[in-house]
Amino acid sequence: MCRRGRVIYPAAMSSVPPTTAAAPARNPSQDTLRAVLFMLLAINLLPFMNVAAKFLSGDYHTVQVVWARYTGHLVFVVLMFMPRRGLSLFKASRPGIHIIRSVLMFVATVCFFTALRFIEVPVASAINFTSPLIVTALAAPFLGEAVGIRRWTAVAVGFAGALIIIRPGGGETHWAMFLVLGTALCYATYQIYTRKFSAADSPETSITYIAVVGAVISSIALPFYWVTPVSVLDAGLFALLGFIGGLGHYFVIRAFQYGEASVLAPFNYGQLVMAIILSFFVFGTFPDIWTFVGGGIIISSGLYITYRETLRGRKPTAPPSPNQA
Repeated sequence: MCRRGRVIYPAAMSSVPPTTAAAPARNPSQDTLRAVLFMLLAINLLPFMNVAAKFLSGDYHTVQVVWARYTGHLVFVVLMFMPRRGLSLFKASRPGIHIIRSVLMFVATVCFFTALRFIEVPVASAINFTSPLIVTALAAPFLGEAVGIRRWTAVAVGFAGALIIIRPGGGETHWAMFLVLGTALCYATYQIYTRKFSAADSPETSITYIAVVGAVISSIALPFYWVTPVSVLDAGLFALLGFIGGLGHYFVIRAFQYGEASVLAPFNYGQLVMAIILSFFVFGTFPDIWTFVGGGIIISSGLYITYRETLRGRKPTAPPSPNQA
């Protein structure tokens, strides 16, 4: 699956028989336009999931919110992909790797949704954008990739931006902010696994494994925390939570199938703008100046790392869609 990051394409097929008509040439400009449109749909949709999760977390346990997110996501991918793929949708070349990656995404979601009970969506989203910086830091010891002084400097500056938001020891510091760093770390590790164990499985299979693992784990714990929704609005939000996440991630997959990460990365950061707008209208909250300053530093560092990786001829890792689990 591609999550602001790397798309895993099906393995190349054997040579095409001479009698098979050649596929029509693709227009790069049209592909880029499609990619941007899909990414714009995603960045305008995914923040609704986070805002809905925060809204529901005021009256319901995080386990129930996470369950709704993954179960709805599973229903979405089954309805979307099984009519065409059938049971082959669940067939993976390395299922163990998919399960590990899916567990990492599940833990990332639990950390992020738990944090949303205590801090605002824009604050959590800004801190979560440290994930590409963590990927860069982990790429050297775990993948043996050469990381130069410029990118190490960008990583350090980006984490300085996170500290500006968190302000350890200050009056505005909340322990839940460190949970978001846990989200960023889990997603970064997920990306490292994707880079190291790139398989021949389709993005549809990858996103389905994430939904299955998340739905199964959360369903085991659900009976201990279940509370029947008290209003039609709450029930509707539970029903839409997974659908929004599944559809948003599908748009991300489609975007990276058509466009390069270096082109799409700046658009992905637009989620922070939508998170600010939605939080203002739904909760009446607005980030303080330090969240803007720290978030700007984090985003600038992430974009610089993307730029440097593009210059080095390596497919860059896109920033996460908070939360893309």
